[in-house]
Amino acid sequence: MQQHTTTPIPAEIVNRVLDKYQIGDLNEATIREIVSIVNDIEEESGEKFIRMEMGVPGLMPSEIGTKAEIEALQNGMASKYPMLEGIKSLKNEASRFVKAFMNLDISPEGCVPTVGSMQGSYANFLVTGKLFPEKDTILFIDPGFPVQKQQLDVLGYNYESFDVYDFRGESLREKLESYFSSGKIASVIYSNPNNPTWICFTEEELKIIGELATKYDVVVIEDLAYFAMDFRQDLSKPFEAPYQTSVGHYTDNYVLLISSSKAFSYAGQRTGMMCVSDSLYHRKYQNLDNRFGLAKYGQVLVARVLYSLSSGTCHSAQYALSAMLKAANDGEFKFLDEVKEYGERGRLMKELFVGNGFSIIYDKDMEQPLADGFYFTVRYGTMTGGELLKEMLYYGVSAITLGKTGSKQEGLRACVSQTGQERFGELKERLESFKANHT
Repeated sequence: MQQHTTTPIPAEIVNRVLDKYQIGDLNEATIREIVSIVNDIEEESGEKFIRMEMGVPGLMPSEIGTKAEIEALQNGMASKYPMLEGIKSLKNEASRFVKAFMNLDISPEGCVPTVGSMQGSYANFLVTGKLFPEKDTILFIDPGFPVQKQQLDVLGYNYESFDVYDFRGESLREKLESYFSSGKIASVIYSNPNNPTWICFTEEELKIIGELATKYDVVVIEDLAYFAMDFRQDLSKPFEAPYQTSVGHYTDNYVLLISSSKAFSYAGQRTGMMCVSDSLYHRKYQNLDNRFGLAKYGQVLVARVLYSLSSGTCHSAQYALSAMLKAANDGEFKFLDEVKEYGERGRLMKELFVGNGFSIIYDKDMEQPLADGFYFTVRYGTMTGGELLKEMLYYGVSAITLGKTGSKQEGLRACVSQTGQERFGELKERLESFKANHT
């Protein structure tokens, strides 16, 4: 570790702020704690960080959405309670959307708005954990979104996880079956493209997950927060291949979580969709009937759980999402064109890191180089994730450690969304300074 004599951020300021937070190992810090630490350092130093810790949109929302929401507000929607199951136009367009961009058939009934995908995962965790008395555990194919494990801590549910790093391709089958065969796994969740690594499961891997989910009667929760943002192929044409890949082609036991936050840059209004397969939505479970007085999965999810959590999703925001989905379905809104900037930022930022002695940790989907996108992962020599993050703070660069995401690898997750290309020269200088002090 270097002696912090000449760094872009004065060492005494970084040390003073870190002392205030009393976090011995930054590998244990939450995303929001890192945000607060960096805010304090920026305020004391007057230096603006290259901020890569928070996965927030860095682009303006579409006018299609904002205009539709303004119109809904002007029409008095703010004074009216939304229906729990969502407005009809949104349900219809969500059903069309999964057909147009995933080639999946899901009835409008099973397409239900939620207060962001976070509520979608929470609600489905709650229900899947009560389908069978003996199935009391949720499985995470990690790395993943740390707050989803926090949701299970709140619910008091058990969970298990494994880092997929060493289990790509056919080796995923044996690993996954070792958990499913225990008879205690109620549901399994993963993100695709993946937060934090940006890996994308192949058709072979999705087929394995689907086949085993059917064999062992496990519900698959597919988190599509970064919908169709694998920029290695053009997934932007509605009702034309190639499509966003999905486990839905290989099992009937699935729920899709579709966020408006990243692909549509509409994070602030906290609205997303959960799309439940027709088979699962209408399936009846005796244990649900015993617990909730209703046996059907979809009814319990909407009429018991969502009702209890929020009594529906923001009324005006539903009109915004409905309008954006309709325009995308009709081929009038090229939503992926607007977020391709993330891919270009990712490509250039990875080059800067690798050119200064860093290496990419999760770098391939099987034999294919990883896509450039919203996130990437880096390591530096033999430093632990916590050590590397602390060192980066002296150079005005922030990220989160992979340890908080369920990864067993030592390094950092970097998010590109908050760093425009106008700051790449500054990032280059800071990384060069880091390299000079660590060789």
